[in-house]
Amino acid sequence: MPPKENPVLLHELDDQGILRLTLDDGARRNPLSEEMLTALHKAVAGAGCNPDVRVIILSANGPAFSAGHDLKEMTAGRAGPDRGRAYFTKVLGMCSDTMQAIVNCPKPVIAEVAGIATAAGCQLVASCDLAVAADTAQFSTPGVHIGLFCSTPMVALSRNVGNKHAMEMLLIGDMIPAARAAEIGLVNWVVAPEALRDTTLEIAGKIAAKSSMTLATGKRAFYAQREMPLREAYEHATQVMVENMLARDAEEGIGAFIEKRAPEWQDA
Repeated sequence: MPPKENPVLLHELDDQGILRLTLDDGARRNPLSEEMLTALHKAVAGAGCNPDVRVIILSANGPAFSAGHDLKEMTAGRAGPDRGRAYFTKVLGMCSDTMQAIVNCPKPVIAEVAGIATAAGCQLVASCDLAVAADTAQFSTPGVHIGLFCSTPMVALSRNVGNKHAMEMLLIGDMIPAARAAEIGLVNWVVAPEALRDTTLEIAGKIAAKSSMTLATGKRAFYAQREMPLREAYEHATQVMVENMLARDAEEGIGAFIEKRAPEWQDA
């Protein structure tokens, strides 16, 4: 399938069902502008409904994965009589909706990070299900340097790393290297820059070969149970597994395992 283009976001779907979404405003360090947020939200929502898409890779062109919000755009929003309250509420709401769209998307989303990911750009990485980073990548939530605590990035960050690691990033605001990001759980794998794309594609290919019904069931249950008390989480997970066991793909997968053959998924 030939790539489809948006002014700031590129789309490319391969024959394995791997959709690559590439942030393409590299000259401006891929800010999460209104245009970018709108394009990204629309693309993720569309992919979630598209049976041809099995896995999403989120990558970026240029030296930065994303430098976060477009501060020039945000500053221009101060011109209103309310000093920007309505505009800030709108843009930050758009950003929060986009991050939740990634979490709620039934397709697994993998961040492929070659450059820096700061502020809401770091939030974007943390919102993805998995992340692969080049060993040259760096991460930070630097709002404290400019009098603006990274409160919305904090939501995704604190759900990926331990409390003290999250507070370290939020209170100090310094860049951390990819190796440190892996140590604290912000990313899964760190590889050489020249191996980044192939490594991400290999991981995506392994996931794409699974039943999409099973992946959607598991992703939805994972994020739901995480917010529940222990007993409620087990009750919820038990019901999810019962329904999963009754699904055709579970019956097929278990049968294929017993019979020592490759399963034939129906994605149902």
